[in-house]
Amino acid sequence: MGRVEAVGKMIGELTSTLADEPLLGIAIVVALLAVLGGAALLVRLLGRSTGEQFARLLGSHGAVAVLMHPNPDPDAMACALAVEEIAASRETDATLYYPGQIRHHENRALQAVLDVDFERIETVEDIDEEAVVLVDHNRPRDFHGANAVTPLAVVDHHPGDGTGSQFTDVRPDNGSCASILSEYIEDLGWEPEASAAEDDEKRLSSATATALIYGIQADTNRLTKGCSVDDFHAASFLYPGIDQDKLDRIANPDMDPETLDVKARAITGRDVRSAFAVSNVGAVSNTDSIPQAADELRRLEGVNAVVVFGDKEGTIRLAGRSNDDRVHMGNVLETVLEDIPMADGGGHARMGGGQCSVEHMAGLGPGEGLSTDELRERLFAAMNGEL
Repeated sequence: MGRVEAVGKMIGELTSTLADEPLLGIAIVVALLAVLGGAALLVRLLGRSTGEQFARLLGSHGAVAVLMHPNPDPDAMACALAVEEIAASRETDATLYYPGQIRHHENRALQAVLDVDFERIETVEDIDEEAVVLVDHNRPRDFHGANAVTPLAVVDHHPGDGTGSQFTDVRPDNGSCASILSEYIEDLGWEPEASAAEDDEKRLSSATATALIYGIQADTNRLTKGCSVDDFHAASFLYPGIDQDKLDRIANPDMDPETLDVKARAITGRDVRSAFAVSNVGAVSNTDSIPQAADELRRLEGVNAVVVFGDKEGTIRLAGRSNDDRVHMGNVLETVLEDIPMADGGGHARMGGGQCSVEHMAGLGPGEGLSTDELRERLFAAMNGEL
């Protein structure tokens, strides 16, 4: 007999014995649960897993807005699709929103190959629903009125203190947010499409399974960096339901000429000191080429941590990658940008990003400002632990 079944039997016997003393019986049951497993065991016995709690919350609303972060990546898009599918199972309408643009060639491929619709927003007024669910980020940002949004729920794997008014699940140890949503689906007793009976209502669609497994792969560099046991488990759970052909088309789309050019500029213009590299790629029209250039530069022999930055329409965008245990890339970018007004930087130990206004970086009022050369020096100092 398993642990949960044994405890359930004990609770049943206690409840029967103390039928005439219900309050005392409840007190003993609660005390027993606290001793033998606490809140997690109580949730399992009551059938209220995290996924079930999330699904019930979605089902309590007629419609929800699912908000991705600016310029959403495959992880964010996959999570939005999973929330939409969970909401539909509870007869709740879901609309998937994002600010910014979908520009990265793999991001565009996911949207096209899976034939999914996302709504682009510029202001908070573009969101019709009152209930808002954030996926793959924990604070609304980069659209007019973002600060006015109070999320109903937040599901994320990035560090941060953003919370939902009724539900918050932020797991920085996970390599992807898609593995969290995959856990919810498994909690609900669903099966990926290929392994479920045709008449089974608890079937995860092939499109969503394919998106989720690619979201995991994209955020963990094909399960080689920054991943956790949860990411491996989710990939194993999802695998029977994926469409192999569509997954290959998403993962290996044609690359646009600018991305190739930015990668080349990052490599030829690199400044390497010890095991660290920084490269300024100058003006770009596609900001998603910057993290791709960082991935490429990181592959150079002898380089363990890199930061690539470029300028798009007056905003400096930074992308960092690290395989060096001494360099927490999220902390590096946060430290470098924290003194620049309205700048933002952060991320995980292995991967980080940031942005700042060229105008603010140049200095406002009595401030002396910061040149791109000085920014380069600050990046090296931070990676060396000198900042």
